[in-house]
Amino acid sequence: MDWLTENKLPIGRWAKAAVDWLTDHGAPFFDALSAALEAMIEAILWVLQSPHPLVVVGLAGGLGYLVRRSWPFAVFVTAGLALIINQGYWEETTETLALVLASSLVCMGVGVPVGIAAARRPWLFAALRPVLDLMQTIPTFVYLIPALILFGLGMVPGLIATVIFAVPAPIRLTHLGISTTPRDLLEAGDAFGATRWQRLWKVELPWATPQIMAGLTQTIMLSLSMVVIAALVGADGLGVPTLRALNQVNIAKGFEVGVAIVLIAIILDRFLRAERGRGR
Repeated sequence: MDWLTENKLPIGRWAKAAVDWLTDHGAPFFDALSAALEAMIEAILWVLQSPHPLVVVGLAGGLGYLVRRSWPFAVFVTAGLALIINQGYWEETTETLALVLASSLVCMGVGVPVGIAAARRPWLFAALRPVLDLMQTIPTFVYLIPALILFGLGMVPGLIATVIFAVPAPIRLTHLGISTTPRDLLEAGDAFGATRWQRLWKVELPWATPQIMAGLTQTIMLSLSMVVIAALVGADGLGVPTLRALNQVNIAKGFEVGVAIVLIAIILDRFLRAERGRGR
């Protein structure tokens, strides 16, 4: 066995060389990307934090009623967010929401077009499949290191790590929805003279909407699961008090933060489930 370990492949050195090359030659690109992502996060934070918290809670409750047409759901949204304010985690919650919403926008902006392209080109999905498996199975801390080197501390590396972990979900589910469009619907579109783009917009995407919405829900849930890991690279939000509670073995604080995260997850899931439950 010694001869096998003494002649190991320099995988680590190859990865380091790749990151060093990106650092030396891609600094302007990564700086611009970091600035754009930071601006998006700051814009979402401004929307959530500029009004009084009770105003945001009231608007969220009203939006909950408009989406679900259900007073119990509107009351649940209002009471859940009011409980978060009562526990003193409103600012951290808005920071987590900003990170989740920004990562979801990036994931859907990347995942839906890639999923459509993969559904149209089977060879592309075959090439993407092992990459998607790797993105969701490799330990998150592995790609946090290059993210820190390329983007520095803050919300942006947390966003990048979240996107890498969550983007396979919208890609896979968009591919599933588009590729399972019934042939008779496609033939009907062709019979009416639809172009390739018209068939996509008027036949395939409407059919795939439930899967795409399921991909969005999965993306949000996966993003919420990354809040603690994002805190390790300087991202603000509910992950910070969670880490403090863990370091201090503070059961009370840990349970309070956990309840806040669960409430946010349930509220976001119920908002999107209204769209997903509308059948085809």
